[in-house]
Amino acid sequence: MSLPIVHYNDPVLRKKGARVTKFDPVLAALAADMVATMHDAEGIGLAAQQVGRALQLCVVDLRETKREFAWELDGARPPLELFMPLTLVNPVVTVLPSDETIYEEGCLSFPGIRGDVVRPDTIRVDFQDVQGVPHTLACTGLFGRCVQHEVDHLNGVLFIDRMEKNIRASLDDAVKALAKETRELVKG
Repeated sequence: MSLPIVHYNDPVLRKKGARVTKFDPVLAALAADMVATMHDAEGIGLAAQQVGRALQLCVVDLRETKREFAWELDGARPPLELFMPLTLVNPVVTVLPSDETIYEEGCLSFPGIRGDVVRPDTIRVDFQDVQGVPHTLACTGLFGRCVQHEVDHLNGVLFIDRMEKNIRASLDDAVKALAKETRELVKG
């Protein structure tokens, strides 16, 4: 079932997610609904905050992207089709030695707004799946960027916070308009 996506200026987007401690059918159903929501919105990642839940839970799916990235899941390199869409519960990102890259990012909570963000190219993320089983994923390129973007959401950090001042300033009018629209919807 597709869920409503909250937009910028909704307070939940700034909330640090609570650690997930209960791995049950309710959590699995929320993760499945988030995947459906992400696919319906044609996104590659979605955090629980974006559907109004302040939890350490996000989903990613890069099967439809150009595979200009590398990955290793639990010491192996399985095909993406075997583990995507991927649910990350209680993820912790560690930056690995690598260059930083600039890439134009968008966000489902900021429809139509895109801007360049500098991020490390290679990361490791330790996480649990919806059954609570621990995993380690190392990834580069778009995969690493997507995970960093979603884990930022789980900590109340938005992609506009990561932009250089001149890039962020060029988006000010659009961001302010979205914030106003969100305020009016909330008042509704």
